[in-house]
Amino acid sequence: MDQKLLGLLLVSFFFFFFNSPYSHAAKNNYIRQPPRKLVLTPHQGSKSNPQQVHVSLAGKDHMRISWVTEDKHVESKVEYGEQPGNYNAVVTGESTRYEYFFYTSGKIHHVKIGPLEPATTYYYRCGGQGPEFSFKTPPVNFPIEFAVVGDLGQTEWTASTLAHVGSKDYDVFLLPGDLSYADAQQPLWDSFGRLVEPYASSRPWMVTEGNHETEIFPIIYPHGFKAYNARWQMPYRESGSTSNLYYSFDVAGIHILMLGSYTNFDKKSAQYGWLVEDLANVDREKTPWVVVLLHAPWYNTNSAHKGEGETMRKAMEEVLYKARVDVVFAGHVHAYERFTRIYDNKADQCGPVYITIGDGGNQEGLAMDFEEPDSPLSLYREPSFGHGRLRMLDETRAHWSWHRNNDTDAYVADEVWLHGLTTNPACWDATPSTKDEF
Repeated sequence: MDQKLLGLLLVSFFFFFFNSPYSHAAKNNYIRQPPRKLVLTPHQGSKSNPQQVHVSLAGKDHMRISWVTEDKHVESKVEYGEQPGNYNAVVTGESTRYEYFFYTSGKIHHVKIGPLEPATTYYYRCGGQGPEFSFKTPPVNFPIEFAVVGDLGQTEWTASTLAHVGSKDYDVFLLPGDLSYADAQQPLWDSFGRLVEPYASSRPWMVTEGNHETEIFPIIYPHGFKAYNARWQMPYRESGSTSNLYYSFDVAGIHILMLGSYTNFDKKSAQYGWLVEDLANVDREKTPWVVVLLHAPWYNTNSAHKGEGETMRKAMEEVLYKARVDVVFAGHVHAYERFTRIYDNKADQCGPVYITIGDGGNQEGLAMDFEEPDSPLSLYREPSFGHGRLRMLDETRAHWSWHRNNDTDAYVADEVWLHGLTTNPACWDATPSTKDEF
């Protein structure tokens, strides 16, 4: 057997043994619906052509373009303009690469461009060659629409979810963790990047890490996130964070925080201190909506991953509550569930709405076992693949809908109108009453 192949097999075995989420799932008494096949997406171009292209918001009026080339001599530059083939601006950025056991990544490019006009389509080319791409910047004012998908993976279900997302326009893609499900098999990061490129190159993708991004290997890679941090660079520096694992950004009157479930979050941690300061600086007159994304849910009536977010909830929930966060999205549990407004395990008109949306298409299948009887705090729950859409109409109203995958169609199975907490005087004048314990 080839020595390199043998090494990769050994790495996969030991990573599976020490870190695999399958081992955690086996401890829970729930049954998953059979998943669909893995979709492996090869690179069709030359070694110098860009692949795995994705864009992300990078501070006020700026975007970050990221891509990979197999050719290490390709320059990290982006040419762009408002007309196809007519590039009136050129920006040079930075590049990196990483090694993980016997795997060496391609050259990973990151280029920050701007200032850019809002709600404008830009055409761009990466590295001075290859195909032309285009993206549209988000609007500066309401309305604005987000596609929200967790635990995406790269299966036939993933392809179905992405096709449904792409069938209707949106402005920003939000992903609360678990992207590629590479689980230390690094070529799967490349395959995932190629699979999502048609979508991630045309609208900003804002992501945070999940347990499948950790890729910790005892002693050798004790800190983890090597591939994730190299490939998916988010605007953490622009938001005053010291880690790519948690950050925030503003877009069209919404302040969005992406928190890290798999880095320190206790009251002495850097993340906790950053969170307190970040929320203290939010001006609710300019950004009336505040939304949080994290991976391990704080509220969950599914048997899968029960209680795994509890430590983080106890550390941070009061901070979010006092800041009057409107909505908290989570993934991790491979199902959909929407809760009422909650604080400290009780219904509370001034707490966030909690939504679990870990149903993007991962290869592990669905978490089928919800607890009975159901909690009065859980308003809708279903173990199906799908995606969500959050449309902010104005400073006070938003519409949330969850779209179940039905192969050819995305069926709206759950929807609700949300009213921002800035519209509720009781949430700012006094401590509200609570009811209905979890």
